[in-house]
Amino acid sequence: MKKIVVLAGDGIGPEIMESALRVLTAAIGTKAPVFSFDYQPFGGAALAIGDTPLPASTLKACQQADAILLGAIGDPRWEKAAYTPEQGLLTLRKALGLYANIRPIKVADAVLHLSPIKEAIVKGTDFVIVRELTSGIYFGEKKEGIDTAFDINRYARNEIERIIRHAFTIAQTRQKKVLSIDKANVLATSKLWRRIADEIAQEFPDCHLDHQYVDSAAMKIMQQPTAFDVIVTENLFGDILSDEASILPGSLGVLPSASHGVNGVSLYEPIHGSAPDIAGQNIANPVSMILSVVMMLRESFQMEALAEQIENACFDTMNAGILTKDLGGDATTDRFTAAVIAQLGGIQYGENAI
Repeated sequence: MKKIVVLAGDGIGPEIMESALRVLTAAIGTKAPVFSFDYQPFGGAALAIGDTPLPASTLKACQQADAILLGAIGDPRWEKAAYTPEQGLLTLRKALGLYANIRPIKVADAVLHLSPIKEAIVKGTDFVIVRELTSGIYFGEKKEGIDTAFDINRYARNEIERIIRHAFTIAQTRQKKVLSIDKANVLATSKLWRRIADEIAQEFPDCHLDHQYVDSAAMKIMQQPTAFDVIVTENLFGDILSDEASILPGSLGVLPSASHGVNGVSLYEPIHGSAPDIAGQNIANPVSMILSVVMMLRESFQMEALAEQIENACFDTMNAGILTKDLGGDATTDRFTAAVIAQLGGIQYGENAI
């Protein structure tokens, strides 16, 4: 039996996590259990009972897991505290060596009307952003003075090589096109990045590599999003561009993500925040969390049939017009979850079934 550590986290995290696990349980049905679930405190939920957002027991459980599901992180109660929920996530990524963040950007027909971009431009959008996650300016040396400050942006060869290889490996399962995004006209780290990307491309003769400056790419994502297949970039640029790209479907609530290490456990989570203003109101959109489970099934457990079953049920539900408030509908979290389970041909499961 595979062990999944569940970090429900803060805000709407516990609600959407419950929804996703009910869907997963329904999809498995009466078959023998294949997963065990280990619920652990994390983020603000951990700070509420202790002095750290990442308790040692939670980290140990994550290190021993086969996969990790994360709901959401962030709680305004801890914004000015010595430790914030977000610090727990950065520490967890570093401890597990989660160097590759994968964000599929796909615009379903059911949400085309929500995109701020014209339908003729955004229809058919389907690409993946591969972001380096454990190096760069976020993890470089920092100093803040009264009148000056600096943040060092540092990359080493091995860090660039592994993320570029990861992007090419994904491209081999898609359209075999990789776009490496940098700022090589002004940044030393980007010059190194581009040179190494060209070297790694020789290992993948079946794929095509292009380069683009980050400012130009930011414009093209809005102007011609269907032109992309796999985008790979460094930590800071990836953070910004993936958030920009999340605008394309009109809601953060429909996009999942995964974070992978060199060897070991991977973490799967929605790209949206904890939305504390709507927590507990039964109106949160669980699609991102459900699709994060789909990514987990595919990438950690190679359970393609089950993943496709859940993914199709989720999109069929949206195409049937059953949408949560953020997607322009009136379905509650519970109603949407029940509708997905109905698409699976299952029944409504209680939380104890998990």
